[in-house]
Formats: sequence, structure tokens, C-alpha cells
Amino acid sequence: MTAQIELGQTIDAGVLQEHVHQLAGEIGERNVFLPAALAAGAEYIEQTWSDQGYDVSRQSYETHNQQCTNLEVTCLGERYPGRILLIGAHYDSARGAPGANDNASGVAALLEMSKLFKRLRPAISVRFVAFVNEEPPFSFRSKQGSMVYAKMAKARGDNIALMVAMDCIGCYSEQAGSQHYPPFFGFFYPSEGNFLAVISNLASRHSMHMFVKQFRMVSDFPLEHLATTSFVPGVSWSDHRSFWKQGYRALLVTDTAFYRYQHYHSASDTPDKISYPRFTQAVIGLHNTFSRIAASGLPV
Repeated sequence: MTAQIELGQTIDAGVLQEHVHQLAGEIGERNVFLPAALAAGAEYIEQTWSDQGYDVSRQSYETHNQQCTNLEVTCLGERYPGRILLIGAHYDSARGAPGANDNASGVAALLEMSKLFKRLRPAISVRFVAFVNEEPPFSFRSKQGSMVYAKMAKARGDNIALMVAMDCIGCYSEQAGSQHYPPFFGFFYPSEGNFLAVISNLASRHSMHMFVKQFRMVSDFPLEHLATTSFVPGVSWSDHRSFWKQGYRALLVTDTAFYRYQHYHSASDTPDKISYPRFTQAVIGLHNTFSRIAASGLPV
């Protein structure tokens, strides 16, 4: 399926599926406990970006006696190059899991969006970052890839106007009861797991509302949103939290992971579990939203 998006560009579900297959099917489980596979994941991303015409920057550091690497590319803004919209996804997978939805889905979206942005002239700079070491044992710790990156960005004074983490964005169902929530949230949100969720902390809620407004202007894909505290289980369980810790505004875009996806952090998180037609529509909506934000230089 090839779907039309703004400015006459296309996103091909087959290409998204191929990225997921290469990462979660051919390479498979990738983390510091399988360093060759982790390195292969990084090499695949770096080669894809190089083929798209980007100069890839590497941020390497050592942990668990292994060299681990964050990767970044930037589409420079024409009017406000110092203002950055950062779009990120982690490329490692949990131990014992090939990580198709968590998080080859987010990386596949990242790679397709970067390809399309190469043809655009955004007003603000758009930076795409593939983070290492999001999964345990690094979650919430100093050697989490996004934590290392966010600290570096803050130290060098990067003006990141908004960071958006894409994590687990490939599972959708129209079946009633397919969506679960923390206690009491089910009274306010759908029972069908057919939507994307946008999550923020209270400090980022204005950016979240802006993002949701822009998304709904370009897509009819179901979208729910929530601004709350990090004490709610799952709300801070991805790379956006690292940017919250550094005082940046950041959002999580997700299919809600373990609240919906029964293969979360398991050996059954394989490429065949992704809902590719719906996944493609979600990526189209996200790309168009990022394009509008970047093109207008909207205050976020």
C-alpha cells in the first residue's frame, strides 16, 4: 500500500515493513548482551541515512564493556536553524525479544520520515536521533542512550524546542476490550486499541495540545492524549523522560505498549505482529504533523 501525504510525497507500507523485517527479523534481538546484533542495528540505520544523503553523527560511549552509539542526522532549518524539533526512537530491544513493535516500528518511521524531510525546506531544524540502550538494565539510569544524549545537548546549549519519542507505534485493533489502562483511566478513554496516544508531563502540556491540534488538521487517524505526572506507570518509560530531566519539553507517541500489545518484551514480538496498513496511516499522520510544525516554525 502506498499512501499520499502532503506535498505529493508518499510513504510505502512495504518500505516500513522491510525496515521492521531487517531490524527485528534479520538482525533480531539487539542489546549489550548481544553486542554484534546491537552494532548491526546501528550499522543498518547509519547506512540507510547515508544512502539518503545525510552526514551521520555518532555519539559513542562505553558501558558493560561495550561501545554503544547514538546516531543523529539533521535537516537544517532555513529561517531558524538554531531552533530544533528532535524526533527520536530507540533501536535496541529488550533481552529475549526481537523487538518488532518495541521498537523497530519507531525506527522504521524515523527512517522514512528522514527520507521525506530530505526533500523539504523546513523553517526550523529537524533532527532525527536513533537512541541506544533504552531497555533494561539502562532504563532511568545514566547510561541510557537518551540520557547521555540529552545531557550532552543541554551542556552544549542545544535549543531543542520540542522532542518527540516514537516508541511502540505498530499495534492497532478494533476489538472492544483490546485496550487496557491504569486504574480509572478506562472511564475516559476508548476500549478499542485503535488509536495513537500522545503523552506529556505537565510542563509539556501546551506543546502536547499544539501537537494534537496539528495532527488532527492533517489526519483522521484516531488520536488520544494525556498530560499527567510520571508516577502513572508507563508515562515516563521511554526516551522522552531523559529530556524532561534536562528541562526540555518532550512528548511520547505510542500505541500504549503493554497496555495493548500482548507481545511486549517477549520472544513473540516479531515482524508479523505489526498492523502494517494502520501503522502506515499513523506514520503518515505523524510525518504531516512534523512537517507542519517544522515548516511554520510554530512556537512549541
